[in-house]
Amino acid sequence: MTIAKEKKYREPVESKASPRSRGSKIFGYTSLTILVFITLFPIYWMLRTALSTSKTLFSDPLSLLPVHFTWGGFGRVLGLLSPDAALAEGGSGASINFFQFFGNSMIVSTVTTLSQVFFSAAAAYAFSILKFRGRDKLFFLFLIAMTVPGIFLVLPNFLLIRDLGLLNTLLGIMLPGLLMSPFAIFFLRQFFLGTNLSIIEAARIDGASHFRIFRQIVVPLAWPQIVTLFILQFIFYWNDYLWPFYVGNGAPESTVLTVGLGIFKSQTPQGSPDWSGLMAGALIAALPMILLMIVAGKKIVGSIQSSGVK
Repeated sequence: MTIAKEKKYREPVESKASPRSRGSKIFGYTSLTILVFITLFPIYWMLRTALSTSKTLFSDPLSLLPVHFTWGGFGRVLGLLSPDAALAEGGSGASINFFQFFGNSMIVSTVTTLSQVFFSAAAAYAFSILKFRGRDKLFFLFLIAMTVPGIFLVLPNFLLIRDLGLLNTLLGIMLPGLLMSPFAIFFLRQFFLGTNLSIIEAARIDGASHFRIFRQIVVPLAWPQIVTLFILQFIFYWNDYLWPFYVGNGAPESTVLTVGLGIFKSQTPQGSPDWSGLMAGALIAALPMILLMIVAGKKIVGSIQSSGVK
């Protein structure tokens, strides 16, 4: 009797909840599909434009398929086509040193990010683990620095780099970001605050220095968050345009890829940019970032949530 009553009690609840649950799932999957489509469609449109012929690109602007399919856009931006072949496909006949600019971007992004993550992690350790007078007030100043728009710092930093004689150099581009970032310190400090202090106290009793504790205990515990911060900062410096544009000043040895694509766009054939070549270059430039997000997307989301950054 008891089992029969339980079945009679459960069946109406399941029958009422089931349609609502299915409706919620359908709505959720539909919304997710729409968001994914909105996110990926611009990338597809870039690919469609890159595989089109520049001369006939605007003859069918609403076509979802490439207009007169060709790989010429990639060849032009990479400098693999002769000037005559580039002009025949609607290019300007000029080219950029794509591989040198790609290497410059890789150097700037990698060196700046590695240096900044290391020093920011050390500062976050001091602000979360060490106890000294004025610690919280000093950290509050760092938080205030996060509210200052980056554009306000361009002019004073440019004057400093000019006075140091570092214009048209990769070091001049990297120097303002080599040490610390308020965002990076805040990001890691949120996680370091959750470190088990008993482990650190035990290490101090055993005679370990703060640098050894930082290197052998804190960093391994926070390794997923550190990797996430590296990826986020690497993407930021890879996509940066304004500061490398001012400091590099168009010199080939100090031009990064984002600035190089701007130079390619300015080489306008017959008054119209080479959109096919430009989209091809943008796709190649975005490829490292797309691969990073595919490989480490879940780690980024999980680390941000565990660090308390909303």
